Amino acid sequence: MAVSRTIFIAGAGIGGLTAALALAAKGFRVVVLEKAERLEEAGAGLQLSPNASRILVELGLSERLRRGAVTPEAVSIMSTRAGGELLRLPLGEAAVARAGAPYWVVHRADLQAALAAQVQDHPDIDLRLGATFEDVAAHARGLTVVHRIGNSRQSDVASVLIGADGIWSTVRQHLFPEVQPRFSGLIAWRGTFEATQLPKEYTSRRVQLWMGPGAHLVAYPIAGGRQINVVAIVPGTWNRPGWSTPGDPFELMDAFPAPRWPGPARMMLKAVDSWRKWALFGVPEGCEWSKGSIALLGDAVHAMLPFAAQGAGMAIEDAAVLAQHLGGNATESAASIAAALKQYGRARRARVRQVQRTARQQGQIYHLTGPLALARDLAIRALGPERMLARQDWIYSWKL
Repeated sequence: MAVSRTIFIAGAGIGGLTAALALAAKGFRVVVLEKAERLEEAGAGLQLSPNASRILVELGLSERLRRGAVTPEAVSIMSTRAGGELLRLPLGEAAVARAGAPYWVVHRADLQAALAAQVQDHPDIDLRLGATFEDVAAHARGLTVVHRIGNSRQSDVASVLIGADGIWSTVRQHLFPEVQPRFSGLIAWRGTFEATQLPKEYTSRRVQLWMGPGAHLVAYPIAGGRQINVVAIVPGTWNRPGWSTPGDPFELMDAFPAPRWPGPARMMLKAVDSWRKWALFGVPEGCEWSKGSIALLGDAVHAMLPFAAQGAGMAIEDAAVLAQHLGGNATESAASIAAALKQYGRARRARVRQVQRTARQQGQIYHLTGPLALARDLAIRALGPERMLARQDWIYSWKL
């Protein structure tokens, strides 16, 4: 018996919306369930390296993204031990020439809004806000997906269900209840300030990575360069779930004391009026990617530390690979769907694990102290910009 050509996606985040566009481009009808009544900003800025931007360009999002995205000219690697910049890695046109796609920094809300606008313009995608995924059952015609909108409970037939519903995924809980997120012992603080608040040397079009003893911070322009996004990473025991808990600025500044942290870094931290914090959790590497006609995508299956700036990038890659494996004749039967989803997981597992491990290792390197921090700084300077960039080629140059 032929199965439905309808695919349900739980979650209208970056991964879910990208998957909807990629699957619709393969001829599927897609329904996206999002429990939020409105798509609102969760988090602040993010980095889209060429491996991710290439996919968004191919999905036709260039014009929508260029309105808010910033193309940074460089990444400045800064060390508190050295008191300033160790190395500057060229981006901008150099990134396009090297990897064939732009390196963008963008407000998460701007990216989500661009994806949502593209989704809403597509005749084969149905975005249902205020729709909470509740249950799924397999049968001869495919799947019955149950969701709730307000007081109304609705059931629909689909060929595939994709869980793109984040680290606390309800779909993953349904499939693999034994897989639980793990707290990393680190807390991320985020905030923004207007670029006009500080001199241009603090707010130029570059990504600044400040490495220090037990903590680090990243700053870069968003919103067309009008704002600076700041993310500070510190150790701690506070581990409540969520993305947007208000944070006490005095508590944060205590983690970045003078003279250990130079004036330019502290000045950026002080420029932020309102801080939000979230505990950094990860999903264990052994999580399965699919079961039958149900698969996971993005943070639901591989939430990782943000120290490789690839959380969004890996979700976007997942979406493209998933669409590739489900395209063609892969949905002629439940068995062929299950096989295609297994192939999708096998195609993604090794690369994502390598990125997860790279992120953990980089976080450890950023936080070194004493002689190890000195050795790190000397090694970075010795490598130079070209060799440092070459170490990222395996991430940035990825293509389908």
